[in-house]
Amino acid sequence: MDQIDDVFVAQLMSTNLHTVAPDTLVADAAAVLLDHDISSALVVEDDRLVGILTTTDFVDIVAKSQPKSQTTVERYMTPDPITAGAQDLVPAVAATMIERGFHHVPVVDGDTPIGMITTSDLAAYVSGTDPLPP
Repeated sequence: MDQIDDVFVAQLMSTNLHTVAPDTLVADAAAVLLDHDISSALVVEDDRLVGILTTTDFVDIVAKSQPKSQTTVERYMTPDPITAGAQDLVPAVAATMIERGFHHVPVVDGDTPIGMITTSDLAAYVSGTDPLPP
């Protein structure tokens, strides 16, 4: 296995992004997560990352609102999430994930989302099941 110290976020991030708009109903956002078997969606407006919504947010949604009501993603998303760049080193991003208790970090180019790095990506790499491309 290559040294993790030399691994860039771009090498491990997923680029198959699932997005919702801030005015998407939470029920519709939940369907996106379930339909794609994912645990987060990026909240994008005018091709700009404005937030992130994760499965953890749905605990809050269920506790505080009627999920089938006209509640929008904007009310429960994490606005202006901590992000990474494609050329950031993985250990630094992993340290941020640990410090903040994050499982997902959007990867951006400026304000435009280009990928997502998750704890699952890191586990797959460390386990050797997701080797780096040649």
